[in-house]
Amino acid sequence: MVYKLQVAGLTRDLPLCPIGENLNIAAFVLFGDVELTECCAKALIAKAPAHDVMITAESKGIPLIHAMCRESGKNRYVLARKSVKLYMKDVVECEVQSITTAAKQTLYIDGADAEYMKGKRVLIVDDVISTGESLHALEQLVARSGGEIVGRMAILAEGDAIGRKDITYLAPLPLFDGEGKAI
Repeated sequence: MVYKLQVAGLTRDLPLCPIGENLNIAAFVLFGDVELTECCAKALIAKAPAHDVMITAESKGIPLIHAMCRESGKNRYVLARKSVKLYMKDVVECEVQSITTAAKQTLYIDGADAEYMKGKRVLIVDDVISTGESLHALEQLVARSGGEIVGRMAILAEGDAIGRKDITYLAPLPLFDGEGKAI
C-alpha cells in the first residue's frame, strides 16, 4: 500500500507502515532524494519569516535544513543531536517521545550553539510534524538557550498537526487505518 504525495511541485509514492494494530503512517524519507529536498527547501524558504538562525533535530531534518540554509544564504544552523558527542561542552538537553521512535529520547545541543542562539530569531525546521513532541523539545532547547522562536516549519503536517495554526507546512499528510484508508 502506498500514498501518492504531492508536494513542492513533485509527486512521490510513500509506503504505508503499521505503527499499531489499526494505524498506518506514510513513510516520508528525504534521504537520497536530492530533487525533493531542494524543491521543498526552496518552497519553505519562500514562506519563512525573517530569522537569524535555524534549528532541527537529528537526523531526517538535516538535509532539509542544509538546503534551506544554502537557499537563504545562511552559513550556519543548529543541530539537536540524539547523543552527546565528545566535542560538546556545557550541553543543553530536553527529553522527547516521537511517533516514529519506540522509546523516549533526549535531544542535546552544544553549549556553543546555545550561546549562538541567545537573543537571536530562531526558525524551527523539521521534515514532518505529527504529534508535535519533537517540535516541543526543540522549542524547549531554544527557550533554554535564550532564543526567540519566530516560526515553526515542516514539509508535512501529519494527523492532528494538520489543524495547527502555529506551524507552516507545504502539504498535509493523513494517517491511515489498518486497510490503508486515510482517516
